[in-house]
Amino acid sequence: MNILLSLTSAQLKRAAGIKDKIAELKKDLSAILGSAPAQASKAVAVPAKRSKMSAAARAKIGAAQRARWAKVRGANHATKAPVKKFKRSAAVKAKLSALAKARWARVKAAGKNAL
Repeated sequence: MNILLSLTSAQLKRAAGIKDKIAELKKDLSAILGSAPAQASKAVAVPAKRSKMSAAARAKIGAAQRARWAKVRGANHATKAPVKKFKRSAAVKAKLSALAKARWARVKAAGKNAL
């Protein structure tokens, strides 16, 4: 929550007065020290310029990174055979299906809706 919204008008007036006093004191201090008054509150933030990288430089960096990964993975990574998936035979599937049906028949006979 914004703190200014929770302050009373008297507190806001007092805060504004204190801020004015601080500004006046800074001005007096800079006059005593002989420097120009600091106007940090009025300074506009200038975004830093981002350096641009050419497409050729990006391509060169990408190629170098791919070469590093290829070195880490080794030459056998690309020629590695995929892992074969385990397959059940039709007989095993039928047997498991029969077991599941028998299990559910027992559950339903007992008058339940879940295992």
